[in-house]
Amino acid sequence: MVLVTRLGGVSRLVGRVGAVNGSRWIHGTAALAQQGVAYNERLFGHLETSVNSFPILHTGGVHPVPVTLMPGEGIGLEVANSMIRVFEAADVPVEFERFEFTDLDEGVPDAVVASFRKNGVALKGPFNTPVKSKSKSINIILRTTFDLFANVVHCKNIPGVKTRHPGVDVVVIRENTEGEYSGLEHETVPGVVESLKIISREKSIRIAEYAFQYAERNNRKKVTAVHKANIMKQSDGLFLQCCKEVAAKYPYIEFDNMIVDNTCMQMASKPQQFDVMVMPNLYGNIITNIACGLAGGQGLFPGANFSPTAAIFEQATRHAAKSIGGMDVANPSATILAGAMMLRYLKLNEQASGIETALLEVLQDGKVLTPDLPGGKAKLSDFTKAVIAKLD
Repeated sequence: MVLVTRLGGVSRLVGRVGAVNGSRWIHGTAALAQQGVAYNERLFGHLETSVNSFPILHTGGVHPVPVTLMPGEGIGLEVANSMIRVFEAADVPVEFERFEFTDLDEGVPDAVVASFRKNGVALKGPFNTPVKSKSKSINIILRTTFDLFANVVHCKNIPGVKTRHPGVDVVVIRENTEGEYSGLEHETVPGVVESLKIISREKSIRIAEYAFQYAERNNRKKVTAVHKANIMKQSDGLFLQCCKEVAAKYPYIEFDNMIVDNTCMQMASKPQQFDVMVMPNLYGNIITNIACGLAGGQGLFPGANFSPTAAIFEQATRHAAKSIGGMDVANPSATILAGAMMLRYLKLNEQASGIETALLEVLQDGKVLTPDLPGGKAKLSDFTKAVIAKLD
């Protein structure tokens, strides 16, 4: 089913759609270093000008900006609806093309691919990939089909949210299209399975360049490359070497590297030492979840996935939380803030600032918090109403 939602009114288009399981979207491949700042990312009360390699596709003019919306499953539907209510209250000029699908066997519907190809920007909820399922992850299909090579998550302490560690302010940049997530596995003989980890020079250079340009344009002081090159000497060794080569072009930015197991321990004991972190795919998934947990939990932080021409915004941890889906207790902050990140990508900075400020004020007040946060007892719907009440 497809819903085209204009904020302030809904028209319903119903139809059976086919699916794609990995078709390629051909797009421009201009070098990241030759392209400029594409959007301003203002998170948690301060301004960052975040670099990406994508031209602005829309500028938020008189007509509503079309955005592909995939609510996902579990808590996805209700947190997406919360974000839409906040957008309506903030008079955000966007038009959501809404697609609800959860059948992993069908992959990503063709209509979704066509919508995202046309719009170049999307908001996505969580899609669960069961361990026993033989189907490819919806997330991986989207990343590889559209070359969403850079996953960016910024975690920092939020006033009003109690955490074990003060002073956390870390940006995790994850290569999103290869590594252990390449999906190349086979059983050589009964009882023996090989899983191929793909690391390429081209994509390692690209993500390292992204990380250093991000650091440069956000006045960040250090980039840490995370790896396991002491054991995986060729694959992670290549990734580390590429990071070192790129670091040499930025002598004014401190560079160091750390083995991934030590990184996990250091994140848990002294996360304040990290600034910008860059890493291959699997490590990025692990470190991102640790960072979110340290700074307040899975319900708080947004994430973004960028290609040379498009972007998908989502919860940083992508947890479907099916056990609480539909119970009106999930924290919609990550999804609402992901929407605000998207608005900055679209240069709708005024609306983004208003939404971020309102949400952060609710968190800081501490009176209407969802149960995932210390002292929280409020329902998702009550939290949404509190954010709307804070809007100017």
